[in-house]
Amino acid sequence: MPITPQDNDAIAIPGGRFRMGGEDDVGYPSDGEGPIRDVAISAFALSPVAVTNDDFAAFADATGYRTTAETDGWSFVFAGLLPENFSPTRGVASAPWWRQVFGASWRNPHGPNSPVENRGDHPVVHVSWFDAAAYCNWAGGRLPTEAEWEYAARGGLEQKRFPWGDDETPGGEHRCNVWQGEFPMSNSLADGWYDTAPVDTFAPNGYGLYNMVGNVWEWCADWFSPQHQPQALDDPIGPATGAARVMRGGSFLCNPSYCFRYRNAARSSNTPDSSTGNLGFRISYDQ
Repeated sequence: MPITPQDNDAIAIPGGRFRMGGEDDVGYPSDGEGPIRDVAISAFALSPVAVTNDDFAAFADATGYRTTAETDGWSFVFAGLLPENFSPTRGVASAPWWRQVFGASWRNPHGPNSPVENRGDHPVVHVSWFDAAAYCNWAGGRLPTEAEWEYAARGGLEQKRFPWGDDETPGGEHRCNVWQGEFPMSNSLADGWYDTAPVDTFAPNGYGLYNMVGNVWEWCADWFSPQHQPQALDDPIGPATGAARVMRGGSFLCNPSYCFRYRNAARSSNTPDSSTGNLGFRISYDQ
């Protein structure tokens, strides 16, 4: 079994019960954050940080693995990260700030001529759910379930909005990498970052986990559904089938004006073959 940095540092998360989900009135009823339900989680281990570019490079070098974006020849890049003289590209109709960029992949996150060197400690991005699952299998782990992810993100706190509490900037201190300003036109950079940040930026939560919200979305194992059973559940794994997989945690592009999804209970999804410049993952292990 290969050894990666996360194997040596994975944090044991004690089993327990928690109240999963939320009922924030933030305008995303189709996300299915509620109802709040009682969930039991068995003990497991989770990497304290998202898988980095250096980690993924070790995997690719050892196996010759090619990601979905590399095979397809393109991925989605945030328009604000493209140089001003970049050739016009096709955008997403409902989100024109996402541009189809040929040559974009984890190796070149902003497209051609944007090598990943000097970003070894940043989270790997432009990885599909299939890519994330392949890495986890290689490393002897797996993607966390959605319930495990939220339980871990809460860090032992009960029904708090963020991993550190309810105040987004306690004492005026930024605790995650998100967008400050008017998206997508202006970002004040009050948190210090425009793009991804190193995976151990900002203080960890109560379990010692870094950047559980903000920075990059993280793939979970589950298929997505907005419907939940209100009764108590033990180690839920989501529906048996679906069209999209769960993503959690929000990213550096999140902002309350359009995507207030960098909250513990917030959820989203994407098709498993999708890859973007703000989507990564972390690895979990059975105990």
